[in-house]
Amino acid sequence: MGLRVAIIGAGQVARASHINHYQNIAGVEVVAVSDVNETAARETATIFGIACWYCDAETMLRKVQPEAVSICVPNKFHCEITCLALAYGCHVLCEKPPAITVDETKQMRDMAQKYDRILTYGFHFRHAKRVDFLKKKIDAGELGTVYAGEAVWMRRRGIPNWGNFTNRGLQGGGPLIDIGIHILDLATYLMNYPVIDYICATSSDRIGKQGGNGLMGSWNGEHFGVEDGLFGFVKFADGSSLQVRTAFAINISKKEQRSLYLYGDKKGLSVFPTGLYGEEDGQQENRVYPFDEIRDWHYDCIKHFVDCCTGHAKPLVTPRQAIYVQQMISCLYHSAEVGKPVAWQ
Repeated sequence: MGLRVAIIGAGQVARASHINHYQNIAGVEVVAVSDVNETAARETATIFGIACWYCDAETMLRKVQPEAVSICVPNKFHCEITCLALAYGCHVLCEKPPAITVDETKQMRDMAQKYDRILTYGFHFRHAKRVDFLKKKIDAGELGTVYAGEAVWMRRRGIPNWGNFTNRGLQGGGPLIDIGIHILDLATYLMNYPVIDYICATSSDRIGKQGGNGLMGSWNGEHFGVEDGLFGFVKFADGSSLQVRTAFAINISKKEQRSLYLYGDKKGLSVFPTGLYGEEDGQQENRVYPFDEIRDWHYDCIKHFVDCCTGHAKPLVTPRQAIYVQQMISCLYHSAEVGKPVAWQ
């Protein structure tokens, strides 16, 4: 008997990054989809040949009784819907960010422990083979002591003009909580979650408030309610540090800049492209490794979740790690709001 999966939230993320991949995995059946928007639920069920659709998640969980659920709702509802699915005995893959607040993320962890269910999150970059490769290099000591890093994801004019990306109430923020969080998750995972001393940051909404047209269509500046860029610095207790730069709209030469660098006293590394940089026998040496850029890491994330649900793997992204990243996000936003460094709590 295969794994019976249900989808909560029937928008673009569910269609492009979850349902299609579940349906390409042997032994998995997407048995139902729900969305508060009746049209979205019905259309998604029709497009993907899903037998049942609902407008209420709890009704779906009660009637269909799936074994696993993907949560693809707006960020504001991640905690509520995840806890609901866990209470109905489902394993849960919740899209990133984990939630809006640290307390919500802890509540989700506690519910997973209470019902002894798997809870993991859609940090799909973590499932890239290059990341596993680099993690093994770090753990083997090839970088030596990692003392600094730079985490960057910025777009020149890449403000999404659909969904809730510019709605702070539903989204919780802008580029930091949407795209920057991916690079932060990678950086902290590779650095093995060092104890944080303090965090400081600044943010801007100058370009977003102007309105305009960009890589993802036009946007209305009057309705722009999030940051268009955030720039931060994380000081760890061991003296190491991490710089953070993320933006939906910033005046750079390229359409997009996405990079992660970590610097050790033996070697440094980059994730995009995958490389190690150091010295061998008194000579500078750069090694770049040809990992497939086309591979869909969303599929790898979904497949790993299925393997966890069927007892063939353990979650790569854990609730404890999610809490760490969520707290970092919250501290960066808080520092930018109050205009001064904030201590890690």
